[in-house]
Amino acid sequence: MLPELTAGALDLIMNGTEVENPVFQILGHKRLASSSTGERYRLLVSDGVKSNSFTMLATQLNNLITDNILSEHSIVRINRYALSMVNNGGTQRRVMVILNIEVLVPGNEVGVVLGDVNSENAKSEEVANHAANKPNVVSQKPAAPAPAPKPTQNNNLNDSISSGINTTPIIALSPYQNRWVIKARVAIKSPIRTWSNSRGEGKLFSMDLLDESGEIRCTAFREQCDQFYDMIEIGEVYYISRCMLKPANKQFNNLKNDYEMTLTNDSEVIVCNEENEKIPNLQFNFMPISVIETTPKDELLDVLGIVKSFSDVQNLIARTTGRELKKRDVNIVDESNNMVSVTLWGQQAVDCDWSTNSVIAIKGAKIGEYQGGKNLSLVASSMLQVDPDIPQAHKLRGWFRTVGANTESRSLSTTNASSGMNVQWVTFQEADENKFGHQDHPSYFICKATVNLIRSENVLYKACPSEGCRKKVVDQSNGMYKCEKCQREFPNFIYRLVATANLVDWTGNEWATAFNEDAEILMKASAQELGELNEKHKDTFLEKIGAAAFKSYIFKLRYRMENFNDENKLKATIVNIQPINYKEYTEHLLNKIQELADIKK
Repeated sequence: MLPELTAGALDLIMNGTEVENPVFQILGHKRLASSSTGERYRLLVSDGVKSNSFTMLATQLNNLITDNILSEHSIVRINRYALSMVNNGGTQRRVMVILNIEVLVPGNEVGVVLGDVNSENAKSEEVANHAANKPNVVSQKPAAPAPAPKPTQNNNLNDSISSGINTTPIIALSPYQNRWVIKARVAIKSPIRTWSNSRGEGKLFSMDLLDESGEIRCTAFREQCDQFYDMIEIGEVYYISRCMLKPANKQFNNLKNDYEMTLTNDSEVIVCNEENEKIPNLQFNFMPISVIETTPKDELLDVLGIVKSFSDVQNLIARTTGRELKKRDVNIVDESNNMVSVTLWGQQAVDCDWSTNSVIAIKGAKIGEYQGGKNLSLVASSMLQVDPDIPQAHKLRGWFRTVGANTESRSLSTTNASSGMNVQWVTFQEADENKFGHQDHPSYFICKATVNLIRSENVLYKACPSEGCRKKVVDQSNGMYKCEKCQREFPNFIYRLVATANLVDWTGNEWATAFNEDAEILMKASAQELGELNEKHKDTFLEKIGAAAFKSYIFKLRYRMENFNDENKLKATIVNIQPINYKEYTEHLLNKIQELADIKK
């Protein structure tokens, strides 16, 4: 015997009355326009009396459609749903968003439409017409009157606050209506960031909000930043209303939501003092470190790793602002035995006092590329937890203690001279004999070499002061400098270095180009310092360049064939310079001797 449909439930639900676990029949579905988080599906459902197509399937349930589980004529129980308001031709209309659904009887076992269905919107809804015109629609009356649906007073996703306003699940938020209140936990709160550009200056912070149905990012600017930052605490639950919704910028937001929120002058944020155990804490969608190698630059992802090594804090000077920056690289590994470098900045780099077996979980790490390798960095919206109390972290620590700590990991980054891209030690003679760089792709290798000399001609140039732009500027002879790339004029410029160095090892020599940061290492001076010396003390400038000779380093080089004036020429570029780690270099020499002498370890 087939389950009875909950007759009259659709009218009650669409009038705002909660109905507990109604039983419906699926009469059809329609795929809506795709979005940044995937397709959305609209359902035509029936309670045996009426059908209604103002029903949406939550995106996390899309597989029920694509796997043909919610087939036509299926009988289902709705275990959890939420209501949202949409603008339908100028009229506000309720939409039921299905959050949890159970198939009681598959469609192929039913084969007919149950009840005497009267579709209230068959004329205007394409999906309703599609189902209503099916030739096998028959009328079947229930054997006994359907029990009247029981209204319920409370729902996990529709708790009421003191004002009597019901809360809306995050997944049901829509920019087409703004009379909603969400009850959500703050999983992440970023530091306050400031900006200054040609359009003005300001500040902002963002927070990631969670409830049982999903997650969403909320950002506060200027006055709202001052108003709400101090009152918002990570882990606390708040009622939030009267915010502006807009499409999420997926370049900087990897949350599973099509929209993001912005606090306005009308926004209200109220602390929730009730029990909130059902609202989850920070949710991770961990990806193996191995996938970073094939994931595009600037993508955001969640990663879990255990610290295998980390560098000392480095002090750097920002090229554009002249501010001092602090940086630390942390190498993390997971059970795929792949290792990646995570760059920490500022106070976070200074404060970390982790051991080499600390587990770190990062929400929203940004993938970067540097010198042929991949790395991770934390952006303003990223969240880092040390030794989180989650099952994945305990499992990873067990693997590291038994296997990982004593196993050589494959590095995806270039945090030291011999890491990244699995490059090999090669002499200049071996690189020449093996035609490095003559293929369709560049060749990378590392070697110990000594700087023979650096050409002083054209080692400096005046560059655009805009952040991220390295193009040469044109002197306008009026105190202004023009950048052809930015199409702007500036009253100032910054110096950058392009050093052509002759490197030698015991087998031969090679001319290689070192760009700004690597050239500064060779000459032990910043580009700005060398530029000022060139202007005021030419002899000292030349002495500084000359002093770079006869210094030895571990170089990572790239060979690539380039076409210049219709002539192919092999170009060598220095992509990384490190001081010689004599222990590491000695181990390399011993391995080479054993290999040449055919001595087994």
